[in-house]
Amino acid sequence: MEWAENRGIALAYIQPGKPQQNAYVERYNRTVRHEWLDLYIFETIEEAQQIATDWLWTYNNERPNMGIGGITPAQKLKMAT
Repeated sequence: MEWAENRGIALAYIQPGKPQQNAYVERYNRTVRHEWLDLYIFETIEEAQQIATDWLWTYNNERPNMGIGGITPAQKLKMAT
């Protein structure tokens, strides 16, 4: 909290037991946990960072997202520009 405060970032908390108030983040967190976080036992922070980076690239560039019409986020971004 001090980190955010030092940077002028206001934290807004959702009500306990109300994940629908932050549905996009909750869905993303569930996807992260299901698709890679629960699959590995990390030996180092660097290993976790590398796996996260690899997964995020795949998520944005190779994995179709049904919420945006079955295309990847990268394809969606290209369409918007």
